[in-house]
Amino acid sequence: MHFTSERRLDDGVLEREFTLGEIPGTLWTPESTAPVPLILMAHNNGLPKGAARLVARARHSAACGYAVATIDASGCGDRPLSAADEQARADLRRAMQAGEPVDEIFESLVGPLVEKAVPEWRTTLDALLALPEIGGPVGYSGWTAVGIRLAVVEPRIAAAGFFAGGYVPRAQREEARQVTIPLLFLLQWDDEGNPRRRALDLFEAFGTTEKTLHANLGGHTGTPWFEVEDGNRFFGRHLK
Repeated sequence: MHFTSERRLDDGVLEREFTLGEIPGTLWTPESTAPVPLILMAHNNGLPKGAARLVARARHSAACGYAVATIDASGCGDRPLSAADEQARADLRRAMQAGEPVDEIFESLVGPLVEKAVPEWRTTLDALLALPEIGGPVGYSGWTAVGIRLAVVEPRIAAAGFFAGGYVPRAQREEARQVTIPLLFLLQWDDEGNPRRRALDLFEAFGTTEKTLHANLGGHTGTPWFEVEDGNRFFGRHLK
């Protein structure tokens, strides 16, 4: 892990950009004399790690005493898409404009993104936990499809917060039954891109006995800020 820049923010949080091979990332850490818990914060399908909503959540969580890390996994942010992914996105735009079914196109796009992203997240986790300022446990927050796979294959993740705002491939909908860690699931009731019934079915499928659903009125980007504060309380119960 190579740190390429750092700056101290007004709230005392240290923000550092890093690279890990081809993986670019950002790490926020609070002022602390002891190692702190870690939250991996993933954005939905293809958004950059510098997206304003993600950065605001990360800085708030870091100020509450967590190390927070995000990366641009393969196919996300400024990292190039494969020719197949580029074609899938073009097909998706055409189908949506024509009002045609899009599930199979989403499957061909999001499925490969998950398969590529999860190993990079695990490599990043290895490097982060080697830093002296970061201890455990580890939480995960954000992109549901990636989070489901990580929760299944990565035993170091102790709790997760998922956003029901993106397409979840069939493989991850099946894997949801294997998720047994504490879970907070956020749903925007009027999300135009996420069928409500499908999100509720996914919540029901999760195998954990400790799962909480928070549903708020509003569209895809309308999640109330107090959910960030509730999320930190959720992680406080399981990571501190």
